[in-house]
Amino acid sequence: MEGYNFVVGQEFPDVKAFRNAIKEAAIAQHFELRTIKSDLIRYFAKCASDGCPWRIRAVKLPNAPTFTIRSIDGTHTCGRNAHNGHQQASVDWIVSFIEERLRDNINYKPKDILHDIHKQYGITIPYKQAWRAKERGLAAIYGSFEEGYYLLPSYCEQIKKANPGSVAEVFTTGADNRFQRLFVSFYGSIYGFVNGCLPIVGLGGIQLKSKYLSTLLSATSFDADGGLFPLAFGVVDVENDDSWTWFLSELHKVLEVNTECMPEIIFLSDGQKGIVDAVRRKFHSSSHAFCMRHLTESIAKEFKNSRLVHLLWKTAYATTTIAFKEKMAEIEEVSPEAAKWLQQFHPSQWALVHFKGTRFGYLSSNIEEFNKWILEARELPIIQVIERIHSKLMTEFDDRRSKSSSWCSVLAPSAEKLMTEAIDRASTYQVLRSDEVEFEVLSVDRSDIVNIGSHSCSCRDWQLNGIPCSHAVAALISCRKDVYAFTQKCFTAASYRNTYAEGIHPIPGKLEWNKTDKSSMDDNILVVRPPKLRRPPGRPEKRTCVDDLNREKHTVHCSRCNQTGHYKRTCKAEMINSIEQF
Repeated sequence: MEGYNFVVGQEFPDVKAFRNAIKEAAIAQHFELRTIKSDLIRYFAKCASDGCPWRIRAVKLPNAPTFTIRSIDGTHTCGRNAHNGHQQASVDWIVSFIEERLRDNINYKPKDILHDIHKQYGITIPYKQAWRAKERGLAAIYGSFEEGYYLLPSYCEQIKKANPGSVAEVFTTGADNRFQRLFVSFYGSIYGFVNGCLPIVGLGGIQLKSKYLSTLLSATSFDADGGLFPLAFGVVDVENDDSWTWFLSELHKVLEVNTECMPEIIFLSDGQKGIVDAVRRKFHSSSHAFCMRHLTESIAKEFKNSRLVHLLWKTAYATTTIAFKEKMAEIEEVSPEAAKWLQQFHPSQWALVHFKGTRFGYLSSNIEEFNKWILEARELPIIQVIERIHSKLMTEFDDRRSKSSSWCSVLAPSAEKLMTEAIDRASTYQVLRSDEVEFEVLSVDRSDIVNIGSHSCSCRDWQLNGIPCSHAVAALISCRKDVYAFTQKCFTAASYRNTYAEGIHPIPGKLEWNKTDKSSMDDNILVVRPPKLRRPPGRPEKRTCVDDLNREKHTVHCSRCNQTGHYKRTCKAEMINSIEQF
């Protein structure tokens, strides 16, 4: 506590600095302070404990804002303050204590505030006081939640001005213009998806933890090297079937304007009915598949068997119908109930071999990776959430564009690695040519038929993944064809560079664009108010998958006695038979 001792003649920059210092000393040395006189030129206070003689007096120096201590009388005889709280430990004081920590860590929790204050000052403050201080501190640094909604129209205009071709629209509801929905897609993202990305889009949402109820919806893709590529995102007051239909309708408009022909897209999601129906209505020529990560999480939650999860992944990646049936048989052997549970999902929606079209090797979306971008910002006003995404996009686009400029390979690194491995294996194969396009490729343990005209192989790797398999490579090399010319264009280094060719440009600071908007403000400017619904206290409900919707709770079934309520290994009928035989 030595740093909180005062001496006569000690000076402070101004009265505010002195008041803060005396308050800090009172909290740190555990005595309550009673202010007798405090104004802009003098300060007089004493210890609040009865009978304690301690006094302090400070005054302002002439012709300067500096405050100096004139006298300190007596020493504390009150002893250590025994109560938990402290009158001087107000919410404002806590805000000043945590402000720098909040700047460094948005997720600085109230319980951590309590711990740090107790550790440094030895006092205990109420949890609610720490929570309020955090809310006030975040508002002081990033602005209030209400201000975030109020400034949304201006912010959307700035996005479109700084990034021409971008889409940033806010939608309201009711006569009082309550926030309903927001859709944002930067032109750099639109151009990159249309001209370089894989035709795969993951869909998902994550609840925001702001003062008002809202959910962030997002659409992400993969670049040529398998990296996360955010295409569009939106914020809705409520996540439901209507909001997903609206989001996909906005996405369809964006792609329709920026392409001559709407691409056939593979949509991946957790299988929510609203998403599946919206894809079917808005993207007629595209297809939908379950994200395998969500499906494996569902089966793990339902049956709590790690072997089932491993087998399901193997089944999903099977490239032939024979291999698929073998893996399904293994699942049924481990758990007949799990095999029956899996029947509610048609194999064409999750298994590689039954999917109509090319999956490019991706069975899961990268939505969770995108959600990590804003995990720390979920408690902030809506504009700050958007700004976090914008800032991350700028960094990623610049870094990846710079990185790819030095590549010398034809394909992106991950695809080039697969091609190199295929070429190495192909050198050990024997190739028999049937005609101009068909070949038989012999290896140690198998024989495969390759057709370079239809870009297919009997192993099915080529047509399922888009990169020639080792058998196809052997056939192509035997007839002196360029193996890279038979690889899907979306895996090339050129496509990767196209993906990040259009940069994401910075948006002016709030003070600058707010002034600009005020100068051109008219009577028709949209004033957005926050949603009526506030976020309920407690942990948000976990998102549900399609297997949790519109179905009865799973009933355990015994394959031995054909009764419900138990498994084969816990069958009592078998135990009774064993006892009788004994």
